[in-house]
Amino acid sequence: MVARSVCFLPSVASVTGGGGNMKKFNIRKVLDGLTAASSSSSSATAQPGTPRENDVVQETLQSEHFQLCKTVRHGFPYQPSSMAFDPVQKILAVGTQTGALRLFGRAGVECYCQHESGAAVIQLQFLINEGALVSALADDSIHLWNLRQKIPAILHSLKFNRERITYCHLPFQSKWLYIGSERGNIHIVNVESFTLSGYVIMWNKAIELSTKTHPGPVVHISDNPMDEGKLLIGFECGVVVLWDLKSKKADYRYNYDEAIHSVAWHHEGKQFVCSHSDGTLTTWNIRAPAKPAQIITPHGKQPKDGKKPEPCKPILKVEYKTTRAGDPFMVLSGGLSYDTVGRRACLTVMHGKSTAVLEMDYPIVDFITLCETPYPNDFQEPYAVVVLLEKDLVVIDLGQIGYPIFESPYPLSIHESPVTCCEYFADCPSELIPALYSVGSRQKRQGYSKKEWPISGGNWGQGTQTYPEIIITGHADGSIKFWDASALMLQVLYKLKTAKVFERARGKEEKPSTDIVDEDPFAIQTLFWCPESRMLCVAGVSAHVIIYRFSKQEATTEVVQLLEVRMQCEFSEADSPDPGGEQTPTLPTSAASSSPQEAEPPNQLTAGVNSSEGARDNIPCLQVRSSPLKQSPGYQVELVVQLVWVSGEPPQQITSLAVNSSFGLVVFGNSNGLAVVDYVQKTLLLNLGTSELYSPSDPCQRQPRSPRKPRQPSGGFCDSNDGSNNSEDRCKSPTSGSTSPYNSDDERKQNFIEKVKLKSRRFSKTVANDFAKMSRKISSSGEQKLDLDGKDNAFTRSRSSSVTSIDRESREAISSFYFCESFPRKSGSLASPCLLVGTTQGSVMMVALSLQPGGDQKLQQPLNFASCGTLVQLKGGILTMALLDAAGTMLPPSCEAWYDPNASDEEKEKEKTRRRRPATPPSSQEGQDSQFAVLCSEKQANVLAMPSQTSIYKHNITETSFVLRADVVQMAGAYCIACFCANGHIMTLSLPSLRPLLDINYLPLTDMRIARTFCFSNLGQALYLTSPTEIQRITYSQETCDNLQEMLSELFTPVETPEAPNRGFFKGLFGGGAQSLDREDLFGETAAGKASRSLAQHIPGPGSMEGMKGAASGVVGDLARARVALDERGQKLGELEERTAAMMASAESFSKHAHDMMVKYKDKKWYQL
Repeated sequence: MVARSVCFLPSVASVTGGGGNMKKFNIRKVLDGLTAASSSSSSATAQPGTPRENDVVQETLQSEHFQLCKTVRHGFPYQPSSMAFDPVQKILAVGTQTGALRLFGRAGVECYCQHESGAAVIQLQFLINEGALVSALADDSIHLWNLRQKIPAILHSLKFNRERITYCHLPFQSKWLYIGSERGNIHIVNVESFTLSGYVIMWNKAIELSTKTHPGPVVHISDNPMDEGKLLIGFECGVVVLWDLKSKKADYRYNYDEAIHSVAWHHEGKQFVCSHSDGTLTTWNIRAPAKPAQIITPHGKQPKDGKKPEPCKPILKVEYKTTRAGDPFMVLSGGLSYDTVGRRACLTVMHGKSTAVLEMDYPIVDFITLCETPYPNDFQEPYAVVVLLEKDLVVIDLGQIGYPIFESPYPLSIHESPVTCCEYFADCPSELIPALYSVGSRQKRQGYSKKEWPISGGNWGQGTQTYPEIIITGHADGSIKFWDASALMLQVLYKLKTAKVFERARGKEEKPSTDIVDEDPFAIQTLFWCPESRMLCVAGVSAHVIIYRFSKQEATTEVVQLLEVRMQCEFSEADSPDPGGEQTPTLPTSAASSSPQEAEPPNQLTAGVNSSEGARDNIPCLQVRSSPLKQSPGYQVELVVQLVWVSGEPPQQITSLAVNSSFGLVVFGNSNGLAVVDYVQKTLLLNLGTSELYSPSDPCQRQPRSPRKPRQPSGGFCDSNDGSNNSEDRCKSPTSGSTSPYNSDDERKQNFIEKVKLKSRRFSKTVANDFAKMSRKISSSGEQKLDLDGKDNAFTRSRSSSVTSIDRESREAISSFYFCESFPRKSGSLASPCLLVGTTQGSVMMVALSLQPGGDQKLQQPLNFASCGTLVQLKGGILTMALLDAAGTMLPPSCEAWYDPNASDEEKEKEKTRRRRPATPPSSQEGQDSQFAVLCSEKQANVLAMPSQTSIYKHNITETSFVLRADVVQMAGAYCIACFCANGHIMTLSLPSLRPLLDINYLPLTDMRIARTFCFSNLGQALYLTSPTEIQRITYSQETCDNLQEMLSELFTPVETPEAPNRGFFKGLFGGGAQSLDREDLFGETAAGKASRSLAQHIPGPGSMEGMKGAASGVVGDLARARVALDERGQKLGELEERTAAMMASAESFSKHAHDMMVKYKDKKWYQL
């Protein structure tokens, strides 16, 4: 992990007391004593403001509060490749093609670890009940993992240089691992020291003259259950050899014409079964190698004339398990006949005379039969089959009729439909999880096995983190899932299907031609959830918005409430506005209102035009169902809002969304503008183009390339000085007064249609198609090149500031909203409801809302809107906005307490009164700022003092990259901004001074999935989709990192190994029981010698000492470490003593030889030498 680095350049922090200590700052003193510092990528500059000296914010967050680390990974292992099971510990291990290891125990016990090389895991072998696991990788390396610590670590590695590994086998309670290679040789490794034995079984010695060609790779190794000295070796070509380890020669060789895929023993060791590439199973008696005892083709059609059955697909694996009381089980995968084209993968269970074919939803990767005993020489008593599929894990109950499956306790269904968006809520109201669980428990499927989940090992962590956490995922099929994410676990609570409110096309020929996406028209684009009021609002890729209320009671909706909205971006060919016409109305800062009379009544839109002759107009992309909708307890549809086609142009996808339950409003925006909808009265209150939000004198205003034609606003603002409409008409809600919104006369409706047609100007079809494509793509920034893969990238919101130039010039989309109570005017002293609007061009505008929050008052009050112009202009699109009070505490948007919409009126009032929070709008004395507006874009963060609208702090987050996600979060009792950049950096900034607190290069953006799903939450929590099937949770909290060891679950628990099967009196007397073998005598260095050093390289793992340090604590840990140090010291002293003794012996020998030479030549003359 990259070390945490916090950089303080000349900034407000350095002037006002430094960034390392508890910090107080006074805005006036800052302004008086500070000259503007030059802005850099990590600098904060103070701007002039007018706050008073008593406005003091004490910041408590320091860099010591932050540290980044991964916590847990949830979901199905992406691209699984192998599997293993420990029958005593009851732990399941799954390896993947990317080198990942996922370990599963009981519900809530999960673990993730990764091989550094990233090579595919081809095989896994548990050291049963030892707390260790051997993994074999496609790069010809094997690794020993220590599972006795909470975060498993590698103890030893062995890298083969000249041989490719194809198969591994570790006998039960043995320390010698057999490794088969592609050349057909078998090597033996001591798993304690991870050293190679000199004992090697060469392929030519194994087959001798039984075949004329090379037998191919080793595909199977196993020892005879009743005689450990006999090793069964299967070669790919079809040859099987029974090797005698003691005599180092083959006892028997079994030949078959078809290639072998797997071999399985009968527990008595007298028979074995082979599966072949032609769909046959051959059964062999070990003492009769001439021909198979039986040949069967489980799925082959038997010809009547007695000929050989037609060949079938290969049987990839077979397992042969015996029972005491009945027929044995034979479980196999594959082997279907070739005429079953398009049929799904099947698992076949043969028991006695019955054969059950179990269809799977995905191709089978591997399967393991779970048995009661770990001993291979006893009756196996199988009770379940774990089937690893490409995208699922299924456990089948063999003990019940019909072989039902077990209900999985793991969150493996995240990818049931591809995830398109994700939101994370930590420390949410405590009553939410029980409420969601109660309605979600009724959705569970029936027909599961009644037995307990058989993978039940491990223990939960003992962490003290008890706050409730909820994760919400939106999916490509329109479904939304709520997950309980508390205490580092994940469990599905409730599933909502948004597609139910729409009519479904039954076939391709019935597919509506109004779709703006080729597939998955119901996919969730973005969502907004208010935990307090339980209001849920979702936006889909077909430019639709659905508002949901939560109810504990079932309801039937006769007619789904629908509101169709016409949003368009208008351009004309004129170079200047028509001077003779009325000018585009300005947006007054004093008072303005929507013009509901201009807006089309919700259910009285003109009949849509959709023919080959005319352009599509006023028709939505999806058709809302016309039949009654039965809504189960949970989230129930309140209103459906759909954007419609405009003069042949499809509606633009929705880019931002917000709900305020206190006002009963939902606001959404796209590249055309924004719309405000009253979901209580089911009416459109406001429909504005983006440029209409700017005031006429606004220096930040962006004009379209061609000026607009003069027009009157439709559903927009009305000039307060316009005398054509009286104030009562201008301010009246569409449903207020005695006039119904649905009784508009035909003449008025026709005038409206004509007005819309005159105003509409559209781009060419080519440019419109380009926009539709761009809305589903993200372009690279600088050298950032994104790996966009398939469907995962079809539902994107372009957060990038580096969108294409044509998009920049022509469309300024709404990127974020924030409801708040603030000061619309610079000189204001009383806060009122406001809406902050952020755009993709970096503008932040404020719209004042003159609304009365809560209850029936709202239905009787006029609904007025007034644009206050641009507050500030930042670089890059606006990502997030928030409001702090004078003490630096966040001011959340006002919200209504939840009540059951289907309850009686008395219960509603009782619930509202019990839960309502008193609204106390903040006030400001004349000339004094009492709020901070926090604004964050793709490039910068800015803090404004309100109501003076003065920028007091500004921070350039990044120059070369751009921010993908930013959130204002609570951390250690204070607030900060958390940012995730496309270059992989995760940063936090203090509030309100924007001091850098954390900056770690964590995860470069490699595909859009990360950008679309990365989200921060309170208390230092964050997550993202690390693969299409897995959620990775991380923490940026030092406290959580410190407590992580306690919070994580334990994989290994001390369990007694079951007793070995009783041999019985007669078997013991006549030698009929299992024969043991002292493998040390055969494979040890004394008997077998040393292996070639060039064959494999031993790599010591980092896990041994680290594992001990992580597991040990306190005095015990210190003693253990001291004991190890003493052992190491004693060992080194012993080696030194041995070397000293050897040197002394050598010196004595040299002295003796020197003396002998001296005696020999003592009295000889020089010429006698």
